[in-house]
Amino acid sequence: MNQADTPVQSDMEERVVFINRTSKVVKGGRRFSFSAVVVVGNRNGRVGYGFGKANEVADAIRKAGDMARRGMVEVTMRGRTIPHPVTGSCDGGRVLLMPAVPGTGVIAGGGVRPVLDVAGVRDCLAKSMNSKNRLNVVKATFNALSKLRSKAEITAARKATAGSV
Repeated sequence: MNQADTPVQSDMEERVVFINRTSKVVKGGRRFSFSAVVVVGNRNGRVGYGFGKANEVADAIRKAGDMARRGMVEVTMRGRTIPHPVTGSCDGGRVLLMPAVPGTGVIAGGGVRPVLDVAGVRDCLAKSMNSKNRLNVVKATFNALSKLRSKAEITAARKATAGSV
């Protein structure tokens, strides 16, 4: 069994957020190409996203999945939810994430839901504002998740700033 036949990390779950078809008019007719946004996560606090372009849908999804695996980040969580409310933005997209009580589930739409699902967040409220562009919403969600801090990190930062004053 060579390296090409080895299975990709089996604990990772891959979700296609959206596929876009674009066309270019040439002498012989239209030439189509595809772009895909894919989110990959292990449902245990690690998640990444990728954007791939190709002339075939399968190739675009494969490229996006590879990029997502390369750019994975850790998500700070408190149990099954996020530790505190946070907003994230990217270009025109803004996302508000709020923790929820156990049993609420993920109340989110658009590009936010797949990111939170594969990250392992089970209870969260989300609001997507200003943009419906799913790529920007996914990027804004990652921006918001990167701003999350645990209670220990916040207290350590407060002690560091109080000691320097």
